[in-house]
Amino acid sequence: MTLLVIDVGNTNIKFGLFRDDVLAYSWRLATDRHKTGDEYGIALRSLLEVAGISRDCIEGVIMSSVVPGINFTIEHMLAHYFNKTPMLVGPGIKTGLNIRPDNPRELGGDIICDCVSAFRRYGGPCIVLDFGTATAISAVSSRGELLGVAICPGVKLSLDALTGKAAKLPNIELEFPEHVIGRNTVASMQSGLLYGYVGQVEYLISRFKEEIGEPGIKVIATGGMSRTLGKVAKSIEKIDPFLTLEGLRLIYNRNI
Repeated sequence: MTLLVIDVGNTNIKFGLFRDDVLAYSWRLATDRHKTGDEYGIALRSLLEVAGISRDCIEGVIMSSVVPGINFTIEHMLAHYFNKTPMLVGPGIKTGLNIRPDNPRELGGDIICDCVSAFRRYGGPCIVLDFGTATAISAVSSRGELLGVAICPGVKLSLDALTGKAAKLPNIELEFPEHVIGRNTVASMQSGLLYGYVGQVEYLISRFKEEIGEPGIKVIATGGMSRTLGKVAKSIEKIDPFLTLEGLRLIYNRNI
């Protein structure tokens, strides 16, 4: 089976094409609320053509989104260019997890996909970190319960806030400096943002482990900054860049 999976995030829309259980291709397009369905349709068709894939071979589509305002555009694009109606990750869909937060409807589809994928691939208990525009840290028990989530600004969002509100601070590359004690403006900002962010992540992971209260907790990270932060954050055990896309595939298979 050829399955198209779509993860609509605040910064990027991630597309993945699965052939049976194997992720054959993945692409990213910028999330732009001003783009039309035609623009997204032409872009996705072009990506498929470059990969030598006919749009007619796509048998199913599933989508998660944290940007409700763009959902209609993507659904219209899929109907017009691919003659498909996507399965949506949301209330009522079968996930295989017992979702414990007070209002499950508030959970982002990407969080659900991450946890489904992490629990299925690595087992539980586990802590799942998704470093996107916002960073979501989720807890899953050994019994497959999604216990809850912590959400904080992502690293790039923190940088944007810092440079946007402090007139004399420049935009910088998000790279770890050699020393925590910075000797110039750029190194000082890099230290505060990145080493400071690692400190925040490590503290949250330690508190999560205390509250989960089970042995053998695995810590898995995904998202754009996961490789950069994972090099320094010692608590992170596994980097899985396609965790969300794999979760979409697993949810689709469970629901058909």
